[in-house]
Amino acid sequence: MNNKPILVRFRLSLMMFLQYAVWGAWFPLAARYLSASVENGGLGFSAQQIGMILGLAGSIGAVSAPFIAGQIADRYFSTERVLAFLILVGGLVKWYTAIQTTYKSWLLLSILYSVLYMPTLALSNSITFSHLIDRDRDFPKIRVWGTIGWIVASWVFAMFWLQKQLGWQWMPPFLVGPEVEGVTRRLADALAFAGILSIIYAGFCLFLPNTPPKKNATEKLAFKKAFGLLQKPNFAVLVLASLIVSVIHQIYFLQAGPFLSHIGLKDSQIGPATTIGQFAEILTMAFLGYFIKRLGFRRVITIGTFAYFARYAVFGMTNLPVWLIVISQAFHGFCYAFFFAAAFIYVDKVADEDVRHSAQTVFGIIILGGGPVLSGFLSGALKNIYTPEDGDFNFSQFWYTLAIIGLVATLFFGYFFRPEAERNSTEA
Repeated sequence: MNNKPILVRFRLSLMMFLQYAVWGAWFPLAARYLSASVENGGLGFSAQQIGMILGLAGSIGAVSAPFIAGQIADRYFSTERVLAFLILVGGLVKWYTAIQTTYKSWLLLSILYSVLYMPTLALSNSITFSHLIDRDRDFPKIRVWGTIGWIVASWVFAMFWLQKQLGWQWMPPFLVGPEVEGVTRRLADALAFAGILSIIYAGFCLFLPNTPPKKNATEKLAFKKAFGLLQKPNFAVLVLASLIVSVIHQIYFLQAGPFLSHIGLKDSQIGPATTIGQFAEILTMAFLGYFIKRLGFRRVITIGTFAYFARYAVFGMTNLPVWLIVISQAFHGFCYAFFFAAAFIYVDKVADEDVRHSAQTVFGIIILGGGPVLSGFLSGALKNIYTPEDGDFNFSQFWYTLAIIGLVATLFFGYFFRPEAERNSTEA
């Protein structure tokens, strides 16, 4: 029996686990730490400043990705080597960011980190696609380990660094206890934790299956050819829908932490509580290949966009019980798997072999570049609109506005994405 395919799948699964554990270790907690007052242990940044740190920084990283990773990985160096270098340096930057307290330092270091980390999302996808025979069937099974990595990192940090005297409860992370003294201040240590995971991940990258650059490339710059995919109507529709969805997707991470704190969750519960969405993502990712084959890309991605509408509509009902609002994050499974993961699979199908790395990265520009920078401005603007001069921020109206945007994206994609072109791409 040949065990080589099994070993390759194991390494790819562990790669995805570490790729998203690094992200999940710090990202769900960042907005809460940055927005909390200095007196309570946070940094006291404004909504606009947080939007710049988590939005603009990510956009710059995503936009620079084709020049840093897509072109290099497609043409010059093995993809796993590029991945190892970017992850290692990014981990050191994240560790250093943990001890910073000024807005300027956070913004500059966040931009630098994004330039290093954002390209790795596309590179890890490309490595996986390069070593799978049936992408539709096998990619979701590999990618689901990224979701598990995100959950584990979120739980481990919260359980063992933000709490003490752990006991059992029915909601995630199941093991909970009283918060340690200065818990909000300790949220910054999540970045150092991400740095440690990054160093481990970078070392593991050297043991990934070799993914050499394409020697038979016909164009000087791969990303130019990848951008040529925009001439395909279905791809252009997907890109525009992705831009809309990525804006409201990113705003979730800007406001979910403060929102969950507002409705009564403790700081140590925020990260684990958000993993309800990742649990649902595991289930949807496990069956994504089946649904793509049975329903096609058009129906699957339309369901994904509609899930954004449903999630934010429930969030807007702030009078609901807290546990019900937390559970409603299960819609995230459909949001991520049926929209983003399915979209990445579609991009890999329509791109030529010699530019698949760059095609993944170009698509990453849309969802991780344009979306985050627009989300920062939109989030700040909506917060100003829905905050009376002598009152508190109206989260209900805020989430309802995002729900309407999600519904518009659903109708746009469902109407203009043509299944005929989809069938042609699956036959290619």
